[in-house]
Amino acid sequence: MILTKKELETRIEKLIGLMNAQHPDWDTAIIVNKVNQYYFTGTMQDGMLVIKKDGSVFYLARRSFERAKSESPLGEALIYPMENYRDAAAVVGQELGNAYFELEVVPVAMLERMKKYLNVSSVNSLDRDISMLRSVKSEYELYWMESAGKQHFEFTQNIIPQILKEGMSEAEFVGEAYRQMMKLGHQGINRFAMFQTDMGIGQIAFGTNSLCATNFDGPGGAKGMYPAVPIGGNPDRFLKKGDLVFVDIGFGMNGYHTDKTQVYMFGGRPDESVLKAHRTCIEIQKKIAQLLKPGAIPSDIYNEIFSALSDSDRENFMGFGDRTVKFLGHGIGLNVDEFPVIANGFKSPLQENMAIAVEPKKGIANVGAIGVEDTYIVTPNGGKCITGGGSDIIIL
Repeated sequence: MILTKKELETRIEKLIGLMNAQHPDWDTAIIVNKVNQYYFTGTMQDGMLVIKKDGSVFYLARRSFERAKSESPLGEALIYPMENYRDAAAVVGQELGNAYFELEVVPVAMLERMKKYLNVSSVNSLDRDISMLRSVKSEYELYWMESAGKQHFEFTQNIIPQILKEGMSEAEFVGEAYRQMMKLGHQGINRFAMFQTDMGIGQIAFGTNSLCATNFDGPGGAKGMYPAVPIGGNPDRFLKKGDLVFVDIGFGMNGYHTDKTQVYMFGGRPDESVLKAHRTCIEIQKKIAQLLKPGAIPSDIYNEIFSALSDSDRENFMGFGDRTVKFLGHGIGLNVDEFPVIANGFKSPLQENMAIAVEPKKGIANVGAIGVEDTYIVTPNGGKCITGGGSDIIIL
């Protein structure tokens, strides 16, 4: 499927409607985040998108104006060249009134430079509004996520078992995995919205490296290359018989991601207690998936699942030691980490066609991280899995 002008116009209309409902006194929305630019324009440049309450739309591109014109389905009439914010003021007008910005990503220095040429009555946050809008996927978005999900399943079930070889390092495995993912159509990058989050293709670890503390808020772990690059595979950790292999990766196509975790055992069979803990995670995932219906409250799902866990199930659940995370799943789309989150505090009802990665996991001392993760679409019948569903530990 291709991205159409109608699709983009619908997204802009929905944002204006949402702003009118949530912030009746708003005047202008200014969007500079490149992923958000792409969501509304079909291209991502060094520039800014300005949307006004009266429905006026201006896309100002610094680099590349030429590429913006050629890529965006919005049409050349809405796209303008920009060298600096003085140029922006000449196009959109100096008075922005009550202006809404992506305050999670706009540097203070950028905001101050804008305010030299653009008069702002008040500075407000646009972040949650765009996040909520993006959380419900269109037919076009679901097409690409389902396409990614099919390749994601193929890669984890059939390709990875062929890659893993005794004596290879984590770094070698990551490199070969990346090469094979690209052959399947992976876009070459997994994007995260969380501030200063680098991830590469995901969290990949042999044995107890999957219990290592990370600077990323997730239930799994990885040692990474070295302190300067705490992601990817460790070059000094080599695969040996009896190793658990933890693979938590995103797969992206045409901008859209799925998220999936698969665990393997190389050259041996997991202890029965490990298999049992892993299968408990699969059952928890199934229970959560059944609850992913329109109108369900994420915090209610979270508390319902946790209240049913036994004391042994709770031990090292969603992490290891004191490094457990406080969620069971997260939205996904153009970023791997999106709204909504299956966690306390998230009380906005789920809506049909939201996409959510569900990831019950558990750390096991002296073994590694086990558990599952799959991507689901919210439907009236519960979550529809697009990445194959949680499976047992694959024994190689």
